[in-house]
Amino acid sequence: MLDNSPGYSRPRAPKLAKSKICIMGIDPGLITTGFGVIEIIEGGRLQHCGSGVICPPSRAPFPQRLHQIYSGLVRQIKEYKPDYMAVERPFFAKNVKSAMLLGEARGVAILAAAEALIDVFELSPLEIKQAVVGYGRAGKEQVQKMVCALLNISSALKADAADALAVALCLAHTLPYQNLLKSLRKK
Repeated sequence: MLDNSPGYSRPRAPKLAKSKICIMGIDPGLITTGFGVIEIIEGGRLQHCGSGVICPPSRAPFPQRLHQIYSGLVRQIKEYKPDYMAVERPFFAKNVKSAMLLGEARGVAILAAAEALIDVFELSPLEIKQAVVGYGRAGKEQVQKMVCALLNISSALKADAADALAVALCLAHTLPYQNLLKSLRKK
């Protein structure tokens, strides 16, 4: 028999964990920005949802190129509705001007996610390669092959789309750890 007295509240059923988690990976660039979307489904299996590239016209003025990258990512966010976004963080740059331009492309990707209230994680190329291939200095071809194997993709992927999927895979492998770190930083 339940006690209906004022101080008593009926125990609530525990909230069920979300049955799938959607992650969007971004490989930013001014010439080509790659995106890749995966889902972690029941049992921890990974599923490829979609991927592609955003290629603003190379002759377009710089602000319009950034706008096209931003608009393209906003469309992809609306289509796939990711729970998390992972963006590749540059490891080093030989050219300061190139690093600045890449940073601006990364910035519009992060802005698109922030505007949609999506948590963003930044991952280094070394972390990504280590998580996907098992070797932090793996080549692009090794990363592409492993992405296709892990996600059961039989068709060829554009390099930037494969890199974006690798970013998403890295976050999928490290998400519990990343969330723990994020919660510790808030304290």
